[in-house]
Amino acid sequence: MFYDWMGVGLLPSPVVAGVGFAIRQSNMAGKLIVLILFIGSIFAWSVMLTKMREMRLARIMSFRFLQAYRKESHPAALFLKRSRFEGSPLYVVYDHTSIALGTALEACGADPEELFMGGVGSERRCMNDIQINAVRNVAERTMADQALLLENSMGLLATAASTAPFLGLLGTVWGVMEAFGGMAVTGTAMLSAVAPGISGALLTTVVGLLVALPSAVGYNMLSDQLRRMSVQMDNFTQELISGIENQYHKLS
Repeated sequence: MFYDWMGVGLLPSPVVAGVGFAIRQSNMAGKLIVLILFIGSIFAWSVMLTKMREMRLARIMSFRFLQAYRKESHPAALFLKRSRFEGSPLYVVYDHTSIALGTALEACGADPEELFMGGVGSERRCMNDIQINAVRNVAERTMADQALLLENSMGLLATAASTAPFLGLLGTVWGVMEAFGGMAVTGTAMLSAVAPGISGALLTTVVGLLVALPSAVGYNMLSDQLRRMSVQMDNFTQELISGIENQYHKLS
């Protein structure tokens, strides 16, 4: 209580309202929704941090791989040298395509031992259109598989960004309904009777937005990086197949 100079009570002392006070004033449904949003936030942040590290590694290793690949004059040179660039989806496409190339060369009569033991430049042009297309299909299929792997778990971020605000709104509407319902039961229209309940109800909306905003930003950033990586993989696949055609395609 506040007191005047004569010690007579005038007004009730103010209650400092905070997150803890709002949680205490929430109904059971609001507390359950806050718990669900908190757990969803943990998963969303886990996915964001993991995917950001994964994409950073993919960018660095892909850059190193492209630098090494474009220094060579032969498309199979890095494969012959057993160079590895773990973490790069471009390298995975290259590795699978090189294996398919060796199988195709063996099928058309070239000496695979000479190819894979370092005999770069000694292969003859023996691959027809069907064999070139078979190698191209392996490259494109591997590229699609790598794109799907990069997009793994992105649906969780999209779900968190789109559903968290609605979950928060559900908790708020539910809490406000109960607060006004309690006011009708008690028969009092004072703001102090419904303010604590409304404060607790609004907490779910705040928590929902705190979950949705980082998830939406992270999803958009990662989607942009995934799009760039997909375009880079597609460009490299075309470059690799062109190099293979120039080296091995049978001249008509």
